[in-house]
Amino acid sequence: MHSDGTESPAQVMAAAHRNGLRTAALTDHDTTSGWAEAAEAATSLGMTFVPGMELSARHDWRSVHVLAYLIDPDDPDLRAMTDRIRSSRLDRARVMADRISRDYDLAWEDIVAQTGQDATVGRPHIADALVARGLVRDRAEAFSSILSPGGDYYVALYAPDPVTAVELVVGAGGVPVIAHPAGRAGLLPEPLMERMLQAGLAGFELGHRENMPEATRVLRRLSAERDLIVTGSSDYHGLGKPNQPGENTTDDEMVARIFERATGSAPVHP
Repeated sequence: MHSDGTESPAQVMAAAHRNGLRTAALTDHDTTSGWAEAAEAATSLGMTFVPGMELSARHDWRSVHVLAYLIDPDDPDLRAMTDRIRSSRLDRARVMADRISRDYDLAWEDIVAQTGQDATVGRPHIADALVARGLVRDRAEAFSSILSPGGDYYVALYAPDPVTAVELVVGAGGVPVIAHPAGRAGLLPEPLMERMLQAGLAGFELGHRENMPEATRVLRRLSAERDLIVTGSSDYHGLGKPNQPGENTTDDEMVARIFERATGSAPVHP
């Protein structure tokens, strides 16, 4: 991956293939730089590759991730936004690293060493550096302690509001789907979700290990009422998360609806 995973795009496609998948998407955070490598690897294995991205957004204190399937990677408005987000991500990482280094034996070089080629340094890479230095056991402990929001070392990331994020994806010919929308943080406010739907939100990723049952049921009812797209994803990050390829998948009908709706780019078939 070219954002916060521990494997290259080609390795991600190989892992998907080993786990029985025949269609797979790559949705790195705020970048499409891994598409070419992933497409080549997927098609060489007889798989269909679905180009995508996970666009960062924010509502008040809460991060909102907008999956952007089949966007035009050269859309100027979307590119300007992702450039701004990635720049903010790097600035944020440097400030957090400086704060952490005052109390822990951690240098900027330790963090860069955990960052893959073409990836922008982010919190997951800081977490991996903390693990490598033996300061925490794993990413989960890092995120719940040293890197916790509201803690002394945390710095907020710039990101657009969710409605703007949806509009940018739609403007780039893509299909916007909210990632893991029923997690422990709870559902987004109904008025906000309504504005996102009016802006072109296509659906929700309801197959995800972080979704909570009751909130998922609420969104499943809403999806049925509004005829929305429902997706599933492993959210595989290599060693960065316990998630495994294929633990959640998207029905063929929903994949077809994504393909039909998109105008920005096309799936890459073998």
